[in-house]
Amino acid sequence: MTTAAGTPSDRSVLPITERYPLVGWLRRNLFSDVFNSLLTLAALAFIIVIARIFLRWVFFTAEWGVIPANFNLLMRGQYPAAEAWRLWLVIYLLGAVVGICWKLIVGQFSGAARVLIAIPFVLMLIPFFSMGSRLNLLITAVASGAGFFIAGYLPIQRRGRAAAYFLIAYLVVMLVLLRGLPGEEGPMPPVQPILWGGLLLSLLLAFFGITLSFPLGVLLALGRQSKLPAVRIMSVIYIEFIRGVPLISLLFMGQVMLQLFLPDGFPLVDRVLRALVAITLFSAAYTAENVRGGLQSIPRGQYEAAQAVGLSAYQSTIHIIMPQALRAVIPVLVGQFISLFKDTTLVALVGIFDLLGIARTIISNPDWLGTQQEVFIVVAVLFWIFSYTMSYASRRLERRLGVGER
Repeated sequence: MTTAAGTPSDRSVLPITERYPLVGWLRRNLFSDVFNSLLTLAALAFIIVIARIFLRWVFFTAEWGVIPANFNLLMRGQYPAAEAWRLWLVIYLLGAVVGICWKLIVGQFSGAARVLIAIPFVLMLIPFFSMGSRLNLLITAVASGAGFFIAGYLPIQRRGRAAAYFLIAYLVVMLVLLRGLPGEEGPMPPVQPILWGGLLLSLLLAFFGITLSFPLGVLLALGRQSKLPAVRIMSVIYIEFIRGVPLISLLFMGQVMLQLFLPDGFPLVDRVLRALVAITLFSAAYTAENVRGGLQSIPRGQYEAAQAVGLSAYQSTIHIIMPQALRAVIPVLVGQFISLFKDTTLVALVGIFDLLGIARTIISNPDWLGTQQEVFIVVAVLFWIFSYTMSYASRRLERRLGVGER
């Protein structure tokens, strides 16, 4: 039996590559000719050998007991166990704020939102987590969903500005919760930043380093293109000097010299804050160059069009030029932020116990000698999770904004 067009209706007579799309994909991409087929088979054999060795080590040789025994130390460092509830409260609020801001900015429960809410559920599968930790992660996911739906009933007109206000308020509340209130007998006794450590400190250094360095970098980029010679020269000197030295040198300078630039009688600055200042200054210089590249990519006609409609230089920069420039350099900026997150491990060299510093402390313990591979694999996985999350969010944002499309 044939159709009106004279073609058979039975799929059995079609080529196998058309009946089974997966077979067609394999044929086109992996077995298109003899050479590619040999390469595919050689690569497959190599992967099987490596995977067999690795899986044998994971399931039969590795001593994973070092991780649950030191899990809290890896997560929060020397932060008092009695005050750990403050850390979970910070995470609850983060979930709620993410849900609120997603509703205000994006407006719909898209696939990326499902991925964000699924993160706590995926983390619940980690065998090192206790039942209490899994319950706290479940509360975080519920708080994120509740924030998303509650934000839909808020009578807010300027949603972007409202989201920024929510983020700023969250930063203030987060610092108060982590740092505590004055008075040793109060409900939240103060916890010195030097006691913050592990993954908590790494995330805080990266988060505040990114948050503080971005506006500073934008100002430096605008200053480098300024028509005022003094502003332009100062911006160029700062950018070129900071970019000419490695981050570790700035960290050592911050630990030794920062107090020298402060007035007499100024309280001693905590070592964590000194490291944060060095990271912020370092990242701002690179952010400035990335933003300047975006500014230079804007056609001259955009400036002329802004002037033609009567916008001032400030208005044209804020509303016309800068949004286009930042949109063009989103991939570069996110790549820099991921690099900054990984560079926070350098603070371990100046005596600050971030995630890598805590890992080095664990493997130096006589009880856990010979467990370097297990500890560093877990550290690498943690860094990969957060780096990939930033990369995924960047790709979603690029697709939403149409970066690279006309």
